[in-house]
Amino acid sequence: APSPHSYTTLRDEAVKLFNSLQQLESEWDPVPLMQGILQTCLDLPPLVDEIYCQLVKQTTEPPAPGGQGDLHYWQLLTCMSCTFLPSPPVLRFLHFHLDRTESRFPASEMAKYACFIREALGKTKGRECVPSLEEILMLMQRQEMICTVHCPGAPACSVAISSHTTAEEVAQELVSRLGLSQSPNLFALYEQSRRREQPVGSATLLADVLTRFE
Repeated sequence: APSPHSYTTLRDEAVKLFNSLQQLESEWDPVPLMQGILQTCLDLPPLVDEIYCQLVKQTTEPPAPGGQGDLHYWQLLTCMSCTFLPSPPVLRFLHFHLDRTESRFPASEMAKYACFIREALGKTKGRECVPSLEEILMLMQRQEMICTVHCPGAPACSVAISSHTTAEEVAQELVSRLGLSQSPNLFALYEQSRRREQPVGSATLLADVLTRFE
């Protein structure tokens, strides 16, 4: 059936996503295209398994293993693993694909992405927002992001976060850094804009907050 957000049928959107994947292979700056694919999957959850299967296919027996096009597919697969969980049958097949890649190409960039993806899948619980452009860039390099938190009465603190770091985890780290572990007060993170200020839920992923800012 037709879907919201100006989308057409799922079949048509699946074809469009496949065309986007083909374009991704030769894209000089793949980040905006990756974010667009992720956004479509967030808006149309039935397509998550479709993209996982297409990415497994594209990274199986590639014409140039470890080439730019092949690594773009692995980078998108990395972003997918930090944003969505596939269904159990697809997840089992994905793990088989990751094991096979690490076995066939040990110490390669593909094997490093496969290891990162396996660890991410064990932590991912679903996202409210797709990764920001900055987060995608960091995931492509398998690195953490730096989040700046402004503290009353103290200088701003820089905290390294992953796609799975919660507001509670960051608050606890800051409490420890500022020597407030013995304080009877409660601490929380707040997000502030020109229009409003509101607390960030303890289980909220900081990466989602940063995406909303973007």
